[in-house]
Formats: sequence, C-alpha cells, structure tokens
Amino acid sequence: MGIRFDSVTVAYDGTVVLDDFDLTVEPGEVMALLGPSGSGKTTALRAVAGFVRPASGRIRLGGRDVTDLPPHRRGIGMVVQSYALFPHMRVEDNVAFGLRARRLPKDEVRERVSEALEMVGMAGHARRHPRELSGGQQQRVAIARALAIRPGVLLLDEPLSALDARLRSGMLGELARLHRELPDVSILYVTHDQHEALTLADRIAVMNRARLRACGTPRELYRAPADEFTASFVGSANLLPVTVGEHTVRFAGTELETGTADAAPGSRATLCVRPHLVGLGDGPNPLTGTLREIQWRGATHRLHVDVDGHRIMADLAELRRPPALGDPVTVHFAPEDAVLLPAGDRDD
Repeated sequence: MGIRFDSVTVAYDGTVVLDDFDLTVEPGEVMALLGPSGSGKTTALRAVAGFVRPASGRIRLGGRDVTDLPPHRRGIGMVVQSYALFPHMRVEDNVAFGLRARRLPKDEVRERVSEALEMVGMAGHARRHPRELSGGQQQRVAIARALAIRPGVLLLDEPLSALDARLRSGMLGELARLHRELPDVSILYVTHDQHEALTLADRIAVMNRARLRACGTPRELYRAPADEFTASFVGSANLLPVTVGEHTVRFAGTELETGTADAAPGSRATLCVRPHLVGLGDGPNPLTGTLREIQWRGATHRLHVDVDGHRIMADLAELRRPPALGDPVTVHFAPEDAVLLPAGDRDD
C-alpha cells in the first residue's frame, strides 16, 4: 500500500506547519522524512495517521482517499517516540490491544500476538509488564503491537531517539530485517538523525521550514545534493563560496578545478566537498591554511583547517603523528569529488 500526499497544507492557528507538500511513497518502500525540529516532518506523519486535518490537499493510501477517514479506519500501524505502552498491561495484552479493538476472534488474536512477538524477538517476554523491560525491549513491543494488525503502512515517529547509541544501532538492524520480512509494508520513518535515514531508507525526503527541499535515494542526496541545506543536513559537508570562471572556480584567491560547471562565468556559487574526500598534503586543488582543531574519533581524525577565514574539514584515517594546532597544513581534493551548488542561504 503506497502513500500519496497531494498538495497537503496543515496550519495551526493561522501558522502553516506543512506547506503544499507533495510526496509519493511507493508500495513496500521505506521513506525517511529527515529534517530539523519544526520542519514539518512529524506533522506530515500525523496527517497520514489521521491525527491532524489538512487545511487543503488530499492524502491517499493505496489509491484510496483517506483524508476524511478517522484514524482507526485507515489500516495503519504507528510507533511513537515514547512507545505509549500501557503500563498496567502485560506485553501480550499490549500487543493484542488493537486486535481486540477490532473484535477479532480470540484464537486469531492469540495467533497474531504470538506471530508479532516472535517477529521482534520478544516471544519469551509475553507475560512481563513494560516496567520489567529495557528501553530496547519496550521498543520491540511497540513495533510488535503495530505489526499485529497487519498494516499496509507503518508509521515510525523518532522511534529510536530514546535509546543509547548501542541499542539504536541494534534496532536499526532489526528494522531493516523486519522490512525484508515484510516487503509489502510501506514505511514512513520520521527522524532528525541523518545516520538512521541513510542506513534504513530507500529514499529520503529532506524537509525544512514546513516545505519539502529535496527527495532522492541516500546516495543521490549525499553525492549530488540539490542545494546547500540538503548538503549540510545529509552528512557533513564543506561548503565553499566560489566565483565561477570559464573552466575553474575561484576560492580564497585560488583557482580550483571542479567536475561540474553549470553556472555562468562570473556568477557566485557554492562548492560542496565531503570531508572524507579531502586529503592531507599535496594533491589536486591544494589549499593551504592553519590547523585550528583536531578531533580523534577512534579510527579517524577530523581536522579543521582555516583557509582565509573559511573552515575546511578533512576526515582522515587515524594519524600516527597528527600535526599540531597552529601548524600550516595543506589539504586537497579531486575535481570530480566537488559538486557546484547554487549560492544561497542554507537555512532558507
């Protein structure tokens, strides 16, 4: 079952929080809505669930217009950040809640609860209460409850934000496994964490200030972002203000070669280079500056180099003898690793 937003606008007390939103989630696809707080991503998800009513536009599930339907008639499973488990109910009763609300036969309820708990690895915890579970286990129960009704669409609203880094990594793997086992379920996944989006999603919709900024596969958005905001929000990026020449661009008084040159000579633009594509020492497109900061990240070092007042980040394999703060250093990058973007406010 796919999801379709047709020019959906949502407003609260005259303030637009989702503006003329168009997006299609294909059947069986994982679509991540990625953006900062207040970007409209949770509002979009709540509109699909039926918890907010669009001021204009339509929402369709599997081609069926559900804009005017109440939540319980949409056939949707949903997992929210707080998990929203009933503390007085055992795990099996939490998972059975939606099934009993649909007045399914007891035998079918029992079968579906067992199936859902088995799917998330919680079959041995059916008789426990939520307070007896870890955060990760509660998360699994919440997912089992959403899956037990066999939804065509699964909505996940910041489902991992309450977990620590290790549990979050494990749950990402579990969600990926579940999607492989349920290939017909469309998943709309709301997050502000770019790592989660890049890891799990088939496509990512980047949102800011109530509007859709870009949509594409993780690889497309990472390697060829459409604008400065997308470049800065999907992964780390060096965004260098340049002036376009005939065959090169000029940055901080230095001529640089780039693999893209779609802008008119003399115009201003932004050159995007990912930090892991910046090398240390001599090479193509060399830039010399002063080392202002160095961060050890276990397997890597991140260098912050000041070049004529502009910070350039370089992610390098762990250096045995890193340069000292204040040292002059030269960094470089290949022309084909640079993407030319329209100049503009990355937050506009």
